[in-house]
Amino acid sequence: MISALGTGDSKLEARKMAKSLVIVESPAKAKTINKYLGSGYTVKASMGHVMDLPKKDLGVNIEKDFKPHYVVIPSKKDVIHELKTAAGKADAIYLAADPDREGEAICAHLRELLNSRKLKFYRVVFNEITRDAVREAFEHPGSIDAHLVEAQQARRILDRLVGYQVSPLLWEKVKRGISAGRVQTVALRLIVEREREIQAFKKQEYWTITALVEGRNPPAFEARLLKYQGKELEVPDQASADRHVAAARAAGFVVESVTTKEKRKYPVPPFITSKLQQEGVRKLHFSAKKTMMLAQRLYEGVELADEGSVGLITYMRTDSTRVAETALGAARDYVRNNFGEAYLPAEPIRYKSKLLTCAYRADFVCFESVIIETKAIATLTSADQAQLINELKATGAESLQHKRLVLNLSENLRQSAKSAEEIYL
Repeated sequence: MISALGTGDSKLEARKMAKSLVIVESPAKAKTINKYLGSGYTVKASMGHVMDLPKKDLGVNIEKDFKPHYVVIPSKKDVIHELKTAAGKADAIYLAADPDREGEAICAHLRELLNSRKLKFYRVVFNEITRDAVREAFEHPGSIDAHLVEAQQARRILDRLVGYQVSPLLWEKVKRGISAGRVQTVALRLIVEREREIQAFKKQEYWTITALVEGRNPPAFEARLLKYQGKELEVPDQASADRHVAAARAAGFVVESVTTKEKRKYPVPPFITSKLQQEGVRKLHFSAKKTMMLAQRLYEGVELADEGSVGLITYMRTDSTRVAETALGAARDYVRNNFGEAYLPAEPIRYKSKLLTCAYRADFVCFESVIIETKAIATLTSADQAQLINELKATGAESLQHKRLVLNLSENLRQSAKSAEEIYL
């Protein structure tokens, strides 16, 4: 959980006295973070991965426990030279890549390339790029998580072992230049198995019988014939259907029983990565790649007219629906202050993850602050960004487009709120 930090923290101010190099993944993220850290820090971007398996060789020693052989990516030599120059002028290096397996691997490779006895290396992790979150992370730096690094390496090795053998087959049979890996091969297997089931399916004719009935009081409603003489009804052909229709027309209709049920409706769970991608396709017609590209930019920082570069959403790669207590508290405070205690439930809904453990350290995808003025959205640099951020603001499924927030807003609140812009996280 990320909590707020006062601006006058002595430890952070002391670190500013020394020269420190901060390395992030992208220039946009570097620009946003640099604004929060001040002159005591130099922020540079690695532009993603700096080391990878070689392109022209397998790069994995199968005979020695699948040991990978990483090399410097040729296109990153100038970046590495720049980082080494900056590291030579620093007393400490803060590795601030994204909080996932890929980010952890980038940090491990950067430490390997920049390693020096005189330098101290720190790993800083934050799920949102705001002043408080960044300062909190730098106040409590940690170390590189070897388990996450190994997890990324295992995934990369599996990609190489599968893709290095499957891709040449695709070049020969389908089209040269395309590639396959651990994901595509499994997806293809699922498609093939499903297609075989479709081809093996034997068509069987069936009929349904529905009556339009009306009592003393409107409206009319449909009733479907399910049982005949106490047994489940199957109508295999038109002749059987005609007989049952004739019998039904000759019979009388009686309401045997009426069951009334109360159904409680809850807000939809918060966005996780897969749901964000699905909604991007379903509502905005964005590809998964485009949705994640836009979300990455919103996370790293967008220029707002009055505030400069600001990170607008939390980290977008997560399997967790957990809500940070600070975010939940801010949302509940907003409802209490703007609508009153009558509209605030005693306890918020807490969704449990379907997984026993979550893949990443991030919470669900949400806004950095409870209220972002609508006029600020208009200043975004791209119409696509505005569309995606509006989808993050609201589900669009109800007349009041409430945010995917794990807060059990009452029906009265949903019906009385004048603007969807007012209730979201």
